[in-house]
Amino acid sequence: MTGAKITAIGSYVPARRLTNADLTQMVDTNDEWIVQRTGIRERRIARKDEYTSDLCTAAVQDLMHRYDKKMDDVDMVLVATSTPDFTFPSTASIVQHRLNIPLSAGAFDLSAACAGFVYALHTAHSYVASGMHRKVLVIGADTISKITDYNDRSTCVLFGDGAGAVLVESDGQAGGFKGFHLGSDGGGGHHVYRTGLSHTVNDVEMVDSQLLVQNGREVFRWAVRTVPDGVKQLLGKAEMSLQQIDWFIPHSANMRIIEPICERMGYPIEQVLHSLVYFGNTSAATIPLALDLGIREGKVQNGQNLLLYGFGAGLTHAGQLVQLDLAVQTGEPTTL
Repeated sequence: MTGAKITAIGSYVPARRLTNADLTQMVDTNDEWIVQRTGIRERRIARKDEYTSDLCTAAVQDLMHRYDKKMDDVDMVLVATSTPDFTFPSTASIVQHRLNIPLSAGAFDLSAACAGFVYALHTAHSYVASGMHRKVLVIGADTISKITDYNDRSTCVLFGDGAGAVLVESDGQAGGFKGFHLGSDGGGGHHVYRTGLSHTVNDVEMVDSQLLVQNGREVFRWAVRTVPDGVKQLLGKAEMSLQQIDWFIPHSANMRIIEPICERMGYPIEQVLHSLVYFGNTSAATIPLALDLGIREGKVQNGQNLLLYGFGAGLTHAGQLVQLDLAVQTGEPTTL
């Protein structure tokens, strides 16, 4: 076994802004209602000809520019997404080709919805720590706007598009991955879904719209109950306390979910990083976007204890306790 560490990060969001004022022209809503119930003011929307692979590529290019990293020795590409360009080929394979990553590198997509980035990080850590791989590119990206029902005000106010990427590399030292906790409650799968080949989950008939459908009340109840318990178990495994966590980075689903989670945990909201105010819920991209915003703002530093926790459709959840070991930045980050 060897250590593994996160050495570089990059992010990207589309140029188009969809503000709360814009949404008032589309559905019966208003800025005060949206902010009060979600905390969101804007979200970014991909162009009609802009897809998840494009967002992934741009996020990795930001990473490469900022940290002077090359892709010619990457030996695995993981893309966490619920909105791949195609069912197949994988988005990871498309990204591998565009970035001239060696043909000997593995590439696949990982589907765990809003918990996807943390699941992908866990997978990358396992690959590197086992010695099977030395440099893994991990990307969390989604273009949720392409599957959003803009006639449904309960969901269309939430979602946006974005991508975040990190490099996980081998480290002869102890490494930066300090603990994890995973879980799934498939019995709640019918609370967040998009229909596919089957239209039935848990003997419940789904609405066959090919758009995202969510029972927000049930997801809220599940998340507020599940995440604090998962965090407790993760910290127990790592033999750490909440007081040792410098920053908590949960999935940026909705401030009305994050706040009661922190209240139940007894964790100060001032030490929470999120990306929802100007980017909305970007599914697998929310956690890397929030992490990168913290780095750009000078809040997150190498060696700090960071608690990442994703949760969403499945119903899946995943927590990871990490310390960054970022290389010195040599280039300015892309403007978000």
